[in-house]
Amino acid sequence: MSPNATVLDEEFADTVSSFFENTDSVLIVNPAPDVFETLMLTASSLDDELPDLQVLATPDVLKSSLDDFILASQVADLIEQDSLELRTTTDIARSSLLVSDDEVLTIVTLDGELTGMRSADDELVENVRSTFIDNWEDGEAFTLRTPPLSRVRETLNEEFGDGVEDDFMMVVDSAETIPGENNNLDEVTVALLIGANNEVLLYDISKWGEDVGLASKATFSRTKTQLEDRGLIETEKVPIDVGRPRLRLLLVPDDLEDVDTLADQMTA
Repeated sequence: MSPNATVLDEEFADTVSSFFENTDSVLIVNPAPDVFETLMLTASSLDDELPDLQVLATPDVLKSSLDDFILASQVADLIEQDSLELRTTTDIARSSLLVSDDEVLTIVTLDGELTGMRSADDELVENVRSTFIDNWEDGEAFTLRTPPLSRVRETLNEEFGDGVEDDFMMVVDSAETIPGENNNLDEVTVALLIGANNEVLLYDISKWGEDVGLASKATFSRTKTQLEDRGLIETEKVPIDVGRPRLRLLLVPDDLEDVDTLADQMTA
């Protein structure tokens, strides 16, 4: 063990925050799903300027982790801010590593907690960094299709006002995860139920969702029908000057008691 290596006994998120300080770039190699989540949420929470974050992970880790809308939308914000780049490779069989300009952090899980060993040994850092920079250069770019959370919030407010944005964020903040389409509570379901809570038109919320990159109008329509079949929402026709009437979304009385507990009720 290098004389400069120390075993970490502090909170892992605090360790990550300090690791991000005073360096221009951090290479994140082979993060396990819980490591990736902690790193990304920590980075999203920091107000200070971030180093350039380069993630080299297996495709399965990124696909499974970013199926969660809450995590994916914050990762998308980091990408849009030019603070993060994701690449994939299948040729990794090592522990999770963070490599900065002058430190290496090897991450392990002990008794269910993330911890690790941190070293500032110049020779070790140089050897590790040069090795994995080559792997990074050979990695394939990972495309994330989830829109940034900041854009979702901004456009919800612009299109529908504070009430809809506040309701949407209330659900996001109260849910641990918002998984993909095959689960009870996905981002399209949340948008439709929040829309119904505010009596918006199906046309307007589905057009917003397609424009912002959340999902297609067809997905919104299909999910609306599923929610109707479950007795969670209903619609009423609203005449317009030209064309077929639009449908206003309405929550079914006494079924969803409070938007504050929407996530719990949907996943019960």
